[in-house]
Amino acid sequence: MSDLGDFGDFDADAGTDDGSAADAAGSSPSSSGSEGTTAATTDEVTDDFDATTVEPSGEDAGIGTICVSQGLRVAEDGDETTLRAYVTRGNRSSVRIGSYLLAPYPDGETLFCRITGLEYAQQYHADDATEIHARRAMRTDEIDEADYKFVAELEPIAVLYDDSAERSSASGRTQSDDDGELKRRMTDRVPKPQTVIRQADDTEEIKTGLKIPDDGVFLGHLSVGGEKVRTAASPPTIDYRLKDDYNAGDPLVFRHSLIAGGTGSGKTHGAKNILRQYLAAERTYPMADGREVSPAVVQFDPQDEYAQMHDDNPDLDDEFARRLEREGIAYGGHDDTTAFIPKVGSASYAAGHHRAEQVEFTIPFSMVHDNPWLVAGSGLNDNQYGALTTVLLPRFRKQYGNGGTYEEFTTFLDDPALREELDESGRVHEATFDAVRRRVLGFGHVFDQDARPITDLVHDFVRPGGLTVVPTYHITDSRATEAIVLAVSSLLIDQKLSNDPDYDRIKETPLVLGMDEAHNFLTDADSVQAGKVITKFTEAAKQGRKERLGLFLITQDPQDIHDAVFKQINTTVVLNLGDEDAIKSVNIPSNLESKVPYMEKGQMVVYSPDNSEPVELIGLPHCLTRHGRD
Repeated sequence: MSDLGDFGDFDADAGTDDGSAADAAGSSPSSSGSEGTTAATTDEVTDDFDATTVEPSGEDAGIGTICVSQGLRVAEDGDETTLRAYVTRGNRSSVRIGSYLLAPYPDGETLFCRITGLEYAQQYHADDATEIHARRAMRTDEIDEADYKFVAELEPIAVLYDDSAERSSASGRTQSDDDGELKRRMTDRVPKPQTVIRQADDTEEIKTGLKIPDDGVFLGHLSVGGEKVRTAASPPTIDYRLKDDYNAGDPLVFRHSLIAGGTGSGKTHGAKNILRQYLAAERTYPMADGREVSPAVVQFDPQDEYAQMHDDNPDLDDEFARRLEREGIAYGGHDDTTAFIPKVGSASYAAGHHRAEQVEFTIPFSMVHDNPWLVAGSGLNDNQYGALTTVLLPRFRKQYGNGGTYEEFTTFLDDPALREELDESGRVHEATFDAVRRRVLGFGHVFDQDARPITDLVHDFVRPGGLTVVPTYHITDSRATEAIVLAVSSLLIDQKLSNDPDYDRIKETPLVLGMDEAHNFLTDADSVQAGKVITKFTEAAKQGRKERLGLFLITQDPQDIHDAVFKQINTTVVLNLGDEDAIKSVNIPSNLESKVPYMEKGQMVVYSPDNSEPVELIGLPHCLTRHGRD
């Protein structure tokens, strides 16, 4: 192929022999005449003409207009909705997928919508997939968009309206007589063709359009594509909060939350910041007797990170602190933080990374009478579990009393006469007896250790406005860890749901029960123990609203949490997840699901149907308390 590099220097005379073309031109009739005529012709050719502008006068008021060339339709079925906008050249670089736009109606109402697609389309029919087009573009510094249309596909979210218009119409007043509240309703009308659209830059309009509450528990700032949404207000960012007032329905803390994120996604950082808001001094909830009580937070901590919430974060400077105060965000170490250390065998706990008070406790074997599955370490089948609960434990309790220890229980099972008696009477087959005995062994380092029983520490363990952390990092035996976490959480849940509780302190205190690595305890498994645990937590999730009990679950494997518990979760916070199964399991809308694997640390998606539309957020860059080890 010939080199096209010189196609811009084209010479009309090129290719003729001996200048014959020029001679022929010079002798043609059109070239004859006086010298003056030739000069006049030359002057005519070189005359400059004034260019006529095609730009309208005035200034642009938005970023484009609603167009109808490919249809304009709003329907109940979102798939049948066709809503597109032409974006002018000067605004094309500033729009992003996910950006929020406003399209006004002539009567003062406004359509709030979101960009779901961006497309370049040809203005005129032409084939630009050619060598000449490509080479010209490669040698040009700028991109000429004059021959292309830039079209945005829009998803209508809501219609915004001022309720003063409704009230004025009903009362006969004019709209100016009464400034109303901005409200939203489902999209029920189509915008006019050529309606000018603009980017949403008003905090009230955006919060109303997305149904974000003005007050509540702070989670982060609204973002699109990893960049914070900016407004003309001060501060320019838009805070996202969870409903926390009975005037707006049940506080969402008691309708349960899940934080899901992979390693390094900022999961613990974000969880600490949220829990710190529940521990704010002004946060209280009304109880049945009319008292306003601050919530108690109990956090199970397998990595020993949450006791640091007692201490201030040294990286928080004065300027950032002032910003937090302006936005009403609680920060700083929480003084009423206590680490309750489970005593397990000879395991020792080191706490050089925090200054919280430490209290040791043990699990008394007496708790097994109400929760027999605590000693079903390897899982019992239904027949074996029945033998344990209906024969062996009642007989042991009758013989040793309520204070019988684990050591006494194992001695009780070592009695060959008992085994023979139960077998001969047909109550427990000898093979079943042996199976039960094997499975309840191995908990000698868990029960009845040299520390105060947790049942004696309830008043200190559950404190209004206090944070109790139960670290298990120092325990190397996974069976022991499971037994401790499930024993303590069951104590709290049973007392919360009971109509005749043994511990009024638990019943009468709003409680946030946090569990990190929740997939280790709430997973689906083929054992009686797993089934009992799931049943207990499912009941807690269902009744949590009326009992002021909120589950706060944290996991990197949300797909492993049992569906019965997962279905009760109202607020799901999703940070970066790389596993496809994990992403699918959190059940967030597909447009946000596709962003999850690419989110940076601190970016999150919040799906809370009773609080707002699904949104993307950016968390705070600093932890509000101490975080990380030196």
